[in-house]
Amino acid sequence: MKYDDQNIFAKILKGEIPCKKIYEDEFILSFYDINPQKKIHALVIPKGKYIDLDDFSQNASNNEIVGLIKGINTVAKKLGISVDVGKGYRALANIGEHGGQEVPHLHFHLFGGEKIGKMVQ
Repeated sequence: MKYDDQNIFAKILKGEIPCKKIYEDEFILSFYDINPQKKIHALVIPKGKYIDLDDFSQNASNNEIVGLIKGINTVAKKLGISVDVGKGYRALANIGEHGGQEVPHLHFHLFGGEKIGKMVQ
């Protein structure tokens, strides 16, 4: 599958669609989900053109990989949900059709601010 430059996250990265930004650095952009599923629901996306976690793990540079992982923790701290400053959170990435991925750009959902519940129902 080829990366789609017209997906909603690509458009957000290009500044064509606004977002409620939480954090940004050279590797990631984080913003609030427009349809929150929990008290706190944020998204963390890499700035590179990666379809999913498989694509990212195979093609991203080591700096991009480290940047994404550290970026998730930075965002969780900023939101007050990391175990350093809060009570924890869930980081979720859906991969492919069976994984429930809706936007073909790698993204992690961060849920927190309340008990999240079971992993899969």
